[in-house]
Amino acid sequence: MDYSGKPKATIELNMPRTLHSVCALDCPDACSLLIDIDGTGKGSRLRGNPDHPVTRGFLCGKVARYLEREYDPARLTTPLRRIPGVAKGASGFEPITWDEALDEISAKLGSAAAEFGPESVLPYSYAGTMGYLNFSGMAHRFFHRLGASRLDRTICSSAGIAGLNDALGVRYGTEPEQFAQSKLIIAWGSNILTTNVHLWPFIVEARRNGARFYTIDPHRSRTGRLSDRHYTINPGTDAALAFAMMHVITSEGLESRDYVDQHTLGFDDLKARMQEWTPQRAAEITGIPAEDIVELAREYATTRPAAIRLGYGPQRSDRGAMAIRAVALLPALTGSWADVGGGLVLSTSGAFQINRNALEMPELQFRSPLGREARIVNMTTLGQALTELDDPPVKALVVYNSNPAAIAPDQNMIRAGLRRDDLFTVAIDQFENDTTDFADIVLPATTFLEHTDLYYAYGHYNLQLARPVLAAPGQALPNVEIFRRLAARMGFDEPCFRESDDDMIRGLLDTPQPFIAGITLEELEAQHSVRLRIPTPFRPFAEGGFGTPSGKCEFRAETLTFEPPVESRGGDQDLYQRYPLELISPKNHDNMNSTFGNRAANDEATGTLSIHPDDALARGIASGDAVAVRNDRGRIRLRALVSDTVGTGVVCCPAVRWARLAEDGNTINALTSQRLTDKGAAPTFYSCLVQVEKA
Repeated sequence: MDYSGKPKATIELNMPRTLHSVCALDCPDACSLLIDIDGTGKGSRLRGNPDHPVTRGFLCGKVARYLEREYDPARLTTPLRRIPGVAKGASGFEPITWDEALDEISAKLGSAAAEFGPESVLPYSYAGTMGYLNFSGMAHRFFHRLGASRLDRTICSSAGIAGLNDALGVRYGTEPEQFAQSKLIIAWGSNILTTNVHLWPFIVEARRNGARFYTIDPHRSRTGRLSDRHYTINPGTDAALAFAMMHVITSEGLESRDYVDQHTLGFDDLKARMQEWTPQRAAEITGIPAEDIVELAREYATTRPAAIRLGYGPQRSDRGAMAIRAVALLPALTGSWADVGGGLVLSTSGAFQINRNALEMPELQFRSPLGREARIVNMTTLGQALTELDDPPVKALVVYNSNPAAIAPDQNMIRAGLRRDDLFTVAIDQFENDTTDFADIVLPATTFLEHTDLYYAYGHYNLQLARPVLAAPGQALPNVEIFRRLAARMGFDEPCFRESDDDMIRGLLDTPQPFIAGITLEELEAQHSVRLRIPTPFRPFAEGGFGTPSGKCEFRAETLTFEPPVESRGGDQDLYQRYPLELISPKNHDNMNSTFGNRAANDEATGTLSIHPDDALARGIASGDAVAVRNDRGRIRLRALVSDTVGTGVVCCPAVRWARLAEDGNTINALTSQRLTDKGAAPTFYSCLVQVEKA
C-alpha cells in the first residue's frame, strides 16, 4: 500500500500515459499540471492543464523546468548524519539508515524534553509545500503531542492578513477570471509577471477591450515596465497614498453614495479624518507628485469596473497591516465591490474553510507532558529565539518546508544560534542548502510529484487533489510519513498517527462551512480540481456581507494613522544620516523564495543591486562594479546595476540567494532586521537602511 492507503499499483511502470498533478510551490496560482510518463515510469514533460480555469495550459518558467529539479543528481536520497569533527556551517555528512536516523532524533528530542521541558523543542516550517497534509498535518499532530513550542508562522503574509481582516473581516476577494472584465486595473505592490503570472492573461484580455493597467511600486519591475503608467512610491508609504486618494474621493463627492449608505459604517468620520491627508502632504511622503495622486484617485473612483490586485510588498514594512487595510478600504468607498470585474484581491485563502482542527489536532497538547497549550515562538525572530530565549532555551530545532538560514531576517544572528554546540538540528529537505549546512541530521523529502496531498489556492477558488505520479528516489519520504514514523518511535500510540493520507483528507473536508460542504474525496479524485461552493461570478461583497460584527465595511476612521518606517528617509534621522539608502528585496523572477537557489541563473540575479544613476554617480559606481552594502547588522558584496527602475534613495536586490553560493558567504538577509510589523508580528524586510560603497 502507498501512504494514501491505495495499492502501489496506482503508479504503473509499463505504459506511456499522462497524469494530473498540482504545483505545490508558494504561489497564488496553484497550477493544475499534466505530466507525461514514459514506459519506464519517468516523467518526460510537464505542462499546464488547459482545462483548468486559471492555469489555462501554461506554466511559469520556474515550474516548466521542474523535472530538472526532480531528476537532479544532487537530490537527497538517504538520511545523513554530520561527520564528527565537521563544524556546523559546513557540509560534511555520512549516510545512515532510517532506523539510525529515527533512533537518534527520538532520543535527542526525548532527552531535551526530559531535561529542559518539551517546549525546548522548536519546529520551524513554512510553505515549501502548500499541500495541507505535508504543510501541517502529521507534523502538527506530532509536535502538539510532544508539547513542543508552537511556531507563529509570520514570515510571509500575517501582516497582510491582519490588515485585510481589519478592512473586510475575511481574507478573500475578486476572483482572477473577473479581471478580464475590468476597465481599470491597479497592481499595487504586486509584480504579477513574477509572482502571479496566471492573472496576466486576464489583464491582457481586459486591455484588449480598452482597460488601462497601472502599477504602484518602489521598483519598476517587469510588470511595471509593461503597464500603461507606473507610480514610483517610496517604500513603506502606501497608506499615505491611499489616504490621499480617500481625501480626493470624499472631497469631490466621488464616492458611491448608494454603496456607502447601505454597506459601510463611519463614512462621515472618514471624510473628516481624511481632510488632513491632502495630495500635497502625501506627495512629500510618497514621492508621487500631488497632481498624479489627484488624477489617479479621480480615475479610480469614476471608472467602472475598477479592480486592485494588492500584493504583499506593502505589508513588509513597520506599518504593513495598516497599509493593506488602507488600500483594502478603497473599493467600499467607490462601490466597486458591486461590479463584476471590480473590487480587490490580496488573497483568496480565507474561502477554503476546511476543518483545520481535524487535520492538526491541537487538543493533543493536553495529552503531552506539558498538559497545556505550549508557548508561541515567532519564526521571524528565530535569531533571538536561538540566542536569547530562556525558560526553556531552544535545545532542538526541526526544520521542514523551509530554509531559515537563507530566508529569515538578521542572518548573522541566526547563524550564531545554529552554530551552538548544544543545539540539535534536524533538516528535512530535497537538497543540501544553507540550513542543512548547520544540521546534525538531514532527512530526504519527496517532491510534490511523489506524494498525495490536497491543495488550496490563495489566487483562485479551486480545491485540488494530487496523487503521486512519480516514484520517489532512493529512500526519500513525504513529511507525513516521516512524522508518522517519528511518532511511533516516540511511543505516541494515538490512532491519529496511524491515519492514512485519505483519512486525513476526509477529516479536512468534514465541515459544515458553506464553501466546502459537500465536496468529497471521491469528487476530487474524479475531477482533480473542484470549484468551491460559491456563485459564478463570485462577488463576495456586492450586497455587503463583510466578516465584521456589523456585516458592513467598518471604516473606523479614528484608527487610520500613518507613521513612517523606522528605517526610512522619514524615520530615525540619526540612522538615516549613517545609512541613507532604503533597501528593498522583492521576489526574484526565476526563483521561489529559496527553492531554486541552486540554479546558476538565480544566483547571478540575486547577486545584483539596482541603484539609481544619481546615487551611483555620487558614489563613483558604474554598472558591473563590485559594491559593498552594509549596515549595523552586516555587510555583503554585490554587483551594481545602475538603473532608473528604482527611485533616488532606494536600492533593490532580488531575494533569496543561497549564502553557500555567494562569494563572501553573505546574502541580503544579513542586512534585514527582526523588527516586527504593527499587526501580525511579521517581518519588515522592506524597511532596511544601508550604505553602498564601491568595493
